[in-house]
Amino acid sequence: MTTVLSQKGHIELPGALIRQLHLHAGDDLEISVEDEDTITLRKVANPPNRGLVDLLTLCPSSFEVPPRDGDSSQPLSL
Repeated sequence: MTTVLSQKGHIELPGALIRQLHLHAGDDLEISVEDEDTITLRKVANPPNRGLVDLLTLCPSSFEVPPRDGDSSQPLSL
């Protein structure tokens, strides 16, 4: 499968791949650079904070969960 890098540095995953890996909006993905020609994108099965919000909502004090900010990292320059 192939995809195209947009002018903003975004890639779109093909629908068949999204269905095959059971990906959903908001899923955590890890990206790593293996060498100068290889980028690996991996679904994070259990992010370190999984269940944290549920645990915090059991807290006897009231609080609000702030919305999740986007990733502040910059796209790779190719």
